[in-house]
Amino acid sequence: MKLKFKPKPPKKLKKTTLKRFLIKRTIYYVLPNVFFNFIIAYASFKELGYTHFFSGEQNLARLTLPMALFLPVVLTIDIIKRVTDAAEQGAIEFTVDEQLNIKKLMTKLSILHGVITCSLVLAMLFVGQYNFSKDYRLDATAMAVVVGILAGILSVVFVYLPVWRLRRWMCRRNQIVIAEEY
Repeated sequence: MKLKFKPKPPKKLKKTTLKRFLIKRTIYYVLPNVFFNFIIAYASFKELGYTHFFSGEQNLARLTLPMALFLPVVLTIDIIKRVTDAAEQGAIEFTVDEQLNIKKLMTKLSILHGVITCSLVLAMLFVGQYNFSKDYRLDATAMAVVVGILAGILSVVFVYLPVWRLRRWMCRRNQIVIAEEY
């Protein structure tokens, strides 16, 4: 006997515009990401003295690189899924091309966004390490704030960037107006 579970249908969405939908999703992503990434960074610096870019147990790269890799991946997948679900339900004014392989697009874009963002953050850490002396120590509280701000910036960018790429396969929904003559 095989058990088959049907996936739960997505929650019915209210009609809105794509712009409002994205603003609402941005707020849902930015606030928790800034808060939790700041708290995690602040708590992970055991002694609130100083930290370094790469050296030591308390380094900045240990926190920023995993965030820079996984945050774009998760946000890209989630926002594309939510926008395509909203388009299928007719909640936004756009439709998505039926010939588009959404899973392939999500996979390709999420991996690309994660690798590029992680590479950019790694390059910025190397530039910071190179420009400051080897013995320069960073304030842990300030670096926790920087990690939180970086999480907020990545949240905003990776709400709008995947949708901007998805717009290539989206078109406006045609509204049929029926007029009766008397």
